[in-house]
Amino acid sequence: MITKAEELFSLQGRVALVTGASSGLGHRFARVLAAHGAKVVVAARRADKLAELVKEIEADGGTAAAVEMDVSDQASIAGSFDEAEKPFGTANILVNNAGIAKRGSVVEFSPEDWRAIMDVNLDGVWYVGQESARRMIAANVAGSIINIASILGRRVAATMAGYAVTKAAVIQMTRSMAVELARNNIRVNAIAPGYILTDINSAFFDTDQGKAMIDFIPQRRIGSPSDLDGTLLLMASDNAAGFMTGSTITVDGGHVLAFAR
Repeated sequence: MITKAEELFSLQGRVALVTGASSGLGHRFARVLAAHGAKVVVAARRADKLAELVKEIEADGGTAAAVEMDVSDQASIAGSFDEAEKPFGTANILVNNAGIAKRGSVVEFSPEDWRAIMDVNLDGVWYVGQESARRMIAANVAGSIINIASILGRRVAATMAGYAVTKAAVIQMTRSMAVELARNNIRVNAIAPGYILTDINSAFFDTDQGKAMIDFIPQRRIGSPSDLDGTLLLMASDNAAGFMTGSTITVDGGHVLAFAR
């Protein structure tokens, strides 16, 4: 029997929680999951942006709710999950997307910046994933945790040491979580995006330095948020990826491979 694509990637009956959903990739992830049938809870610190996103999803025919969540505040995470469960019940898809980037040389990177990036990109991913897994297990539901890593978890770049350290750790965290949670029918995978065009970085890629970076990428372009749609749906769907756990998929136009040339 052949399962058609619309069935393979259908998320009907699923509940997804997306962190860092107020902008950027998280905003796109939430809309894509909703468009494929999931009820989506969008989470971030900016309530006004979340309210706008919920309206967008509903205008497209989807179902969504919003909850404020600061992933760097460990004490508040359980309470945020309580609020997230009120509209739709236990989330059986988690997109662990919240993250920040801070630049600074190794000798100048301040303790405050180091702690901030660890709090969000590493500790936040761990504590949110941990809370999500606990609730899936308590509800006895199969689920999928999708951690958002980066190609800087596989290579390095000057002035980005803190960010690279956290993303490398997220890749290893994904593998460790996958091993332990497999017995509970919870799959854990990660996406490692390359450079993706967003409102934050679009001006940079119009500069000479940005254009030089684009020329270095084998596909000679930077990614669009839509380039991650297929990978996201693959990891979210039990029908499409039920035997896939502990994997990190790189989506970067061949950027990482360029270092082997």
